[in-house]
Amino acid sequence: MALGQQTMQPVGIIESCYPDKFGIPRQPGLARHATAILHLLPPFDDPDCVRDIDGFSHLWIHFLFHASPTRWTPLIRPPRLGGNARTGVFASRSTHRPNRLGQSVVELAGVETGASDKPGGRQTGRHSGVRLLLRGHDLLDGTPVMDIKPYLPWVDAVPQARAGYAPAPPPRHAVMFSDEAEQQLEQRSDSATLRALIEEVLAQDPRPAYHAAKTADGKRQYGVQLVDVDVRFTAYTQPDGSLTMQVAAIVAS
Repeated sequence: MALGQQTMQPVGIIESCYPDKFGIPRQPGLARHATAILHLLPPFDDPDCVRDIDGFSHLWIHFLFHASPTRWTPLIRPPRLGGNARTGVFASRSTHRPNRLGQSVVELAGVETGASDKPGGRQTGRHSGVRLLLRGHDLLDGTPVMDIKPYLPWVDAVPQARAGYAPAPPPRHAVMFSDEAEQQLEQRSDSATLRALIEEVLAQDPRPAYHAAKTADGKRQYGVQLVDVDVRFTAYTQPDGSLTMQVAAIVAS
């Protein structure tokens, strides 16, 4: 069977609360307050394309890791193995893949149809304004979406499945806010949801795996871009071995 080159056309584009790759949870569902809008593109922006989709609580989103390099190798270093041990690319969810394809289960929070500007200020066309509101995602802003499918829990969920070197969710760490960060949060109308998003993201320790493997002394400051702010934080290893993430400042980006 001759396969040759296959071409695909994105069906939509993601407008996300994650403007940068650093800090995005490594799996969907780990930050429930992460929101996104999936704007359908012509000719898929016809309301008929999403008829009955609101009957499903969750969706499979198939997308392109557009910000990842096109190069790939047979062996990769997954963060779950500390960023040093190697495993096969097809035994991982690495973004460095032969076709750069990803998939995520996300919550469908709403469906909007009607005239609306898509990101960049351009109208989406004759059937403009078909938008899916997503929650609990792990998608970078501007991600091209290649396909959308409903999630069916009776066939897609396999509770007894083995999970190899990732048998359980990552540990969650304590998150503290400095007085300065608290004051900056109080000045925002979305302070409650932004605080929840910051806590969900930092609790998973977004630092590079080789940093996370070492004792943290709080001297190095990191920055995670969320929504329209730069969240600056440090990490401390407590005497009992637990880790605390300290938000130092929340600065408009």
